[in-house]
Amino acid sequence: MTLAVHKLCDSLGYSFNQPELLQRALSHRSVGSDNNERLEFLGDSILSYVISVELFKRFPKIDEGGLSRLRASLVKGDTLAVVARELSLGDYLRLGPGELKSGGFRRSSILADALEALLGAIYIDSDIETVQGVILHLFNERLTAVNPDTSLKDPKTRLQEYLQSRQLALPSYEVINITGKAHAQTFSVSCRIEGLDKEVVADGSSRRKAEQTAAQLILEKLDSE
Repeated sequence: MTLAVHKLCDSLGYSFNQPELLQRALSHRSVGSDNNERLEFLGDSILSYVISVELFKRFPKIDEGGLSRLRASLVKGDTLAVVARELSLGDYLRLGPGELKSGGFRRSSILADALEALLGAIYIDSDIETVQGVILHLFNERLTAVNPDTSLKDPKTRLQEYLQSRQLALPSYEVINITGKAHAQTFSVSCRIEGLDKEVVADGSSRRKAEQTAAQLILEKLDSE
């Protein structure tokens, strides 16, 4: 493995016994038939299982509906894309020429899918206990920060409440780019907060999804300060 891939493994806390599985997990379908789609299918199920078990243990008084909503907030594509960016996963992806040209390594959906594929590959390469450890490592801070009273609110609502409680200006959202054909468009939306010098750009398959992702990114910036 290259030094770059070793760095990724260090971030994961896991080293592959079968490097070809890691390569497949990082291969988008645009590179050909040996891609990560099957591993993504597996990783999606494993991630949902592990997060479900952890939430069940941590919140014994939350009912089924509440647990489902908490799980959805942790395993949704927007959250997975943020985790993938924390791993700099886009730097390791294998993409076809078209996706490379269009900046596919930055696209949230591709990053989220690759993270799920990576988890699926770790499971195939090891066992459920090992991949469970990796997932809990990657999601530790988010699991610790889960608050049933606020986590069930969407990012735009939480950002608005955060700013209002501090008597700050509300965020401004603007669509800055739309790419793709009508049935498969990607929206790029900026979110700016006047007076805080905070601005981010996020992508989504709809304007609403892009705005929610942008709001989440702003919240994470504010929480880190």
